Amino acid sequence: MRTVRLDAGVRWLDDETLLGGAPPRLLRLSKTARDLLKDNELTVTNPATAKLADQLLAAGAAHPKNQATTARPVSVVIPVHNRADELRRLLDALDLPEDSEVIVVDDASDRDLAGFTPGDKAGFIPGSKARFIRHEVNRGPAAARNTGLLAARHEIVAFLDSDVVPEAGWLETLLAHFDDPRVALAAPRIVGLRKAGENALTRYEHARSSLDLGPDEALIVPRTRVAYVPSAAMLVRVSAVGDGFAEEMRVAEDVDLVCRLHADGHRLVYDPAARVAHEHRDTVGPWLDRKAFYGTGAAQLALRHPGTVPPVNLSTWAAAVCVLLISQKRWATALAAVITAVSTARLARALKMVREPVKTAARLNAMTLTGAAWQTAGALTRHWWPLALVGALFSRRIRRAVAVAAVAEGVADWWQHRGELDPVRYVAFHRVDDLAYGSGLWWGAVRHRTTAPLQPRITRGPRRRSRD
Repeated sequence: MRTVRLDAGVRWLDDETLLGGAPPRLLRLSKTARDLLKDNELTVTNPATAKLADQLLAAGAAHPKNQATTARPVSVVIPVHNRADELRRLLDALDLPEDSEVIVVDDASDRDLAGFTPGDKAGFIPGSKARFIRHEVNRGPAAARNTGLLAARHEIVAFLDSDVVPEAGWLETLLAHFDDPRVALAAPRIVGLRKAGENALTRYEHARSSLDLGPDEALIVPRTRVAYVPSAAMLVRVSAVGDGFAEEMRVAEDVDLVCRLHADGHRLVYDPAARVAHEHRDTVGPWLDRKAFYGTGAAQLALRHPGTVPPVNLSTWAAAVCVLLISQKRWATALAAVITAVSTARLARALKMVREPVKTAARLNAMTLTGAAWQTAGALTRHWWPLALVGALFSRRIRRAVAVAAVAEGVADWWQHRGELDPVRYVAFHRVDDLAYGSGLWWGAVRHRTTAPLQPRITRGPRRRSRD
């Protein structure tokens, strides 16, 4: 029997209404559905429970529990460029089902790679069952993955970068999701690879790596908590991904793939129970270069997928309240309070079906405003920091707003992640991290002659959907 459990982020607003999912929405439950959800879990025993389980899964409000799957062979594709030692470490760590294959795609390395000279074109790596394919010119990681994808014999392909080391059970955990034919992609949690002599930067990365999307399972949906997954480690269904990655993209090609698969109606799953360790950069220069490099991909994504990767995603009323509060004027603060009260009253009228509409509306709007303030503070110090800097040169209020945002958002972020680093150094690294990413973002926007990655997304508010 199949069992699903409610997502960790789902909240009961009363005994009939859930708030959660990806994207978040209200889920109104019938009495039958409430009775079936015992201890936030549902066991599928008949067509009615199967329908409810599928609706909760599709909404991202629940996830499968204790899955078991029949072992199946996979094709593992490893793109690599000049990382012979890391490649050997990865090959030694792989433990795959019977009849699986490993395809290593050398993207024109300029020195000896795992026993092969640059002149070799194809064959098997000595001492390994891995097949070796070589590009004569460097075409980028997306093209290298696509070469492996075309050569793969199996329906499920696992992409692994050469600088990762999978932990035990990662593959079985992810493969179980593909028992659902609607799942096109499943991704593990990317954690830091532990090694001797770690410094403050590596400890920061263990807590706040761009590749680590947290401990909670989720559907992968643009503009939600898990809006993308890195291609450093992911499994895909060959029949769903078509031509694979966009080869013209040297960065953010994984986010592009997620956006395309989601737009095509496929189900994409992030499962942190599967873990893959990544060797983070431990020197400041290469680390900053990588962060800026990530930022340059925002322009291409914004042009290819309009509205899916905004710096902030706010409701109209919350955006207005944030702007008014940033102005730091008494009349603006009073107007912000009025707008919040009016919005709460309007939402309460729309929530007449819940037991306590006013209390529920106030709770929802408090959550909305908290999220809006968090996003705005992050954008001021990350996406929009050049504009914030210019404004701070001429306005004492803007200087104060930026300073408060930089400290408050940094401390809140440290509290949320609470790694091994003290708050002072954590916030310092976090701010430099944002400056580097924002610099790359602006450089990409200038190069592509677009303001698309800088434009906020303003919507009317959350959606409300019913489920019986």
